[in-house]
Amino acid sequence: MGASAVNCTIAVDTMGGDKGPTEFIRGLFYAIEELKLDCNFTLVGNQRLLERLLKVRKLDVYSDRIKITHSTQVIGMDEKPIQALKTKKDSSMVKAIALLKNQEADAMISCGNTGALMAGGTLRLRQIPGVDRPALGIIVPSKRNPFVLTDVGANPESTPENLVHNAILGSNYAKAALNISNPRVALLTIGTEEGKGNTLTNTTHPLLQNIDGVINYVGPIEGFQLFDGDVDVVVCDGFVGNIVLKSSEALFGFIGNTMREELVRNVKRKIGAVLSKSAFKDMKTRLGPDQHAGAPLLGLRGNILKSHGSSNFIAIANALRIAKEVVTHDMIDSIGSEINQANGLITNSEAENAP
Repeated sequence: MGASAVNCTIAVDTMGGDKGPTEFIRGLFYAIEELKLDCNFTLVGNQRLLERLLKVRKLDVYSDRIKITHSTQVIGMDEKPIQALKTKKDSSMVKAIALLKNQEADAMISCGNTGALMAGGTLRLRQIPGVDRPALGIIVPSKRNPFVLTDVGANPESTPENLVHNAILGSNYAKAALNISNPRVALLTIGTEEGKGNTLTNTTHPLLQNIDGVINYVGPIEGFQLFDGDVDVVVCDGFVGNIVLKSSEALFGFIGNTMREELVRNVKRKIGAVLSKSAFKDMKTRLGPDQHAGAPLLGLRGNILKSHGSSNFIAIANALRIAKEVVTHDMIDSIGSEINQANGLITNSEAENAP
């Protein structure tokens, strides 16, 4: 379901996540007033509470663009996904996914239970024809420009074909969210020499070479090259991707905390910290996850974005922004076309190499 500008409608699961609907309304306010996001929004959650919060933020003046779908249940972060989906059909997450399935929304975002969101999205929306498994993609900062990392946790166990699909999914996401016309795609491994990797990466590499006409595959990349900014998409399985993502986030946090501790040790350092305040602020903006919050569940017949459970209002606002960009670029049709091309090329290659 393609849409543009104000015709785009985003469904928001306001009850999911650690901070609840108050933070979502703050994020919505920031998206409309600061990011000038020109969209319609359907907020899913406790109607009375949401109406009160909208009035507090003076967002009730946007009643033509902000609607509310009432829900009475919430899926907790520690609940078992399938059981929660079956027993909590009036939950904000389930009802937000239903809006997407019924084409009453073009995208939806949630900070809630990741497993439930993935299971609900896959069961209700199904994959784009040709896609074996959906993947989670995330935008990561680097020395030059940010890049897309996929998969970051949807599929810890993956096949070479899954990684080929991840490459196509990530490439399309980079086109939409980073506005790159021909993203450079690389495969994450432990060495750029031929055969330097495990069975999964060594088998995936030639398959990616075979579909070079579908994506712009530039070859393997090592971990120390991740943040150089020389590629736009990094492909891996969900096990590796999740470790890379969480380790990077922890490292950024560790560096920030260490700098804060060292800068207040004496008066001279405190003065230096004050003089460097704007530089530190810019660094925090550049490296912080808030600017690129919202990991789309790529490969489904609908645009679902997962934001971190502890997302603040800036992260939520940027997740809404990314949701609009994904919708505007109509990724679903593009992914379907490229997946079919790639599957055909892989099948032909296997037939040619068969004994």
